[in-house]
Amino acid sequence: MKKGFCVLQAVLAVVLTLFIIGVSVVGTLAFRPLYYMDMKKLQIPETSGYSEETVHENYDALIDYNLAWKDGKLSFPTLPMSETGRIHFEEVKDIFDAFKYMAVFGGVAALAGIVFMAKRKEYRYLKMTAVITCGIPVILGILVALFWDKVFVIFHELFFNNDYWIFDSSTDPVITILPDEFFMHCAFMIFGGVLFGAVVCMAAYMVLGRREKMRVSHSSNSSGRGCHMD
Repeated sequence: MKKGFCVLQAVLAVVLTLFIIGVSVVGTLAFRPLYYMDMKKLQIPETSGYSEETVHENYDALIDYNLAWKDGKLSFPTLPMSETGRIHFEEVKDIFDAFKYMAVFGGVAALAGIVFMAKRKEYRYLKMTAVITCGIPVILGILVALFWDKVFVIFHELFFNNDYWIFDSSTDPVITILPDEFFMHCAFMIFGGVLFGAVVCMAAYMVLGRREKMRVSHSSNSSGRGCHMD
């Protein structure tokens, strides 16, 4: 295999990995049942002091804001919000928007690459993708499981250039309905989505690779019998 073609497969593997990560993040954001389950499991209404209905509608408002493609103004139905809180949520939305674009454009680019490789019966990029997407969640998952508090802080320090993410519950009571445990569960769901993508890619690589070997073997055997008959 030519070096340039190997590089092309590696690039496609990276693009496909970014697509899988983007879909996993956006999918987790959109999967509201995870929060609804945590509402009961973590007793969020009891610990926050708000009714289940209040918690529900304010969380939904936050998710609707982050899922929207257009820039809008976040407004909680019944909870107040400080100016620093508003700025932080705008920065959070920018991050989610990046993942949404990663999922959409990564998906388009990955599809084009998959079609290109399929025509040439090349599938090594699937194995590369599986290795990359499997390694990322395994490593990060271990760190999250063992050092969640430190990982949580480091994440915010890396992605935000201010301390607006440190909420004061008296001015931004929304923080009382967003416990750290919920974010940890979101992290594990994202890792699960990425691992699922890795499994799909590896399964596809094995099936398509086996099919291609059988095709080549059958073609070689047919060619060999023809030569023998001559």
